[in-house]
Amino acid sequence: MASVIVVGGGPAGLSAALFTAKNGLDTTVFDTDETWMHKAHLFNYPGIGSIGGSEFMGVARQQADDFGVDRQQGAEVTDVEDGDGGFTVTADGEEHEADYLVLATGADRSLAGDLGCATDDDGVIEVGVEMETSVADAYATGAMVRAEEWQAVIAAGDGAAAGLNILSKEKGEHYHDFDVPADATETFGAMADDEA
Repeated sequence: MASVIVVGGGPAGLSAALFTAKNGLDTTVFDTDETWMHKAHLFNYPGIGSIGGSEFMGVARQQADDFGVDRQQGAEVTDVEDGDGGFTVTADGEEHEADYLVLATGADRSLAGDLGCATDDDGVIEVGVEMETSVADAYATGAMVRAEEWQAVIAAGDGAAAGLNILSKEKGEHYHDFDVPADATETFGAMADDEA
């Protein structure tokens, strides 16, 4: 089973982690909880009428936990390295290895710079629509890849795009994470039936 490390636990990081963990990849998120979401209130996130940013983060974290994401809450990543066949991430003095790396550190682009990811003239990390950087199997999301268009739902979409691209690589074909009601019943059992 391939492994994924996500650095950053805001909407982008948790979205990427949700997609990869839900589909069977060993996924770890390192999160110092410095997300801007704690200052936000969401009225413009599809499917949500009104929710405080911190409350939203609690729901998103629980969802990631429910699908088996190993959340290392409070663990700070201080170094990332690209090695033979994967990445080494140093967090709180310990090294962790993964096949894929998703950087979701908001406007802080320093780890991407350390990794050698290409940037534009303004220092914004360059990615394609799949969110992959110039470093193979390393992805950048959210404010890292945009000069100013920073928005929770955009960041979550970036994370989902990264997660789906990782899954497509692993499966050797374009992968679509599309669920139907029967999937909910299978995954959540009686809990899904109660909500229907």
